[in-house]
Amino acid sequence: MSIPKFIQVAAAVIECEGRYLITQRGPGTHLAGYWEFPGGKREVGESLEACVKRELYEELGVEVIQLIPFVVIRHEYPDKAVELHFFFCSLSQGEVQALGVADFRWVSPNELAEYSFPPADEPVVAQLRDRAKVH
Repeated sequence: MSIPKFIQVAAAVIECEGRYLITQRGPGTHLAGYWEFPGGKREVGESLEACVKRELYEELGVEVIQLIPFVVIRHEYPDKAVELHFFFCSLSQGEVQALGVADFRWVSPNELAEYSFPPADEPVVAQLRDRAKVH
């Protein structure tokens, strides 16, 4: 049995007025139709922070600032293994548009449960829902 090579992915957890930004994966992509926190695969030589900024600009037409590491999750799917680096960040410029995603939504922590997320994202969804109960 071989040791899986983890694909590094960086994702943004953006909260605005008590709601989180989530995006829907487009047709023909891995896990098409699932909702997720926006982001994508890190390119060779790219920092995780630069990856988040690039992906959000490409997929949503926005710029983000104040990237704060939140959690790292490793997950093995049947066909690939991912290492997801989640960052809390804020929007600085631009208006969210579905440029490289099927759709987007701003949802409250409780509404997150109404959307289908990939298994690797479930711990983040649970943490955000738990944080909302504390605050």
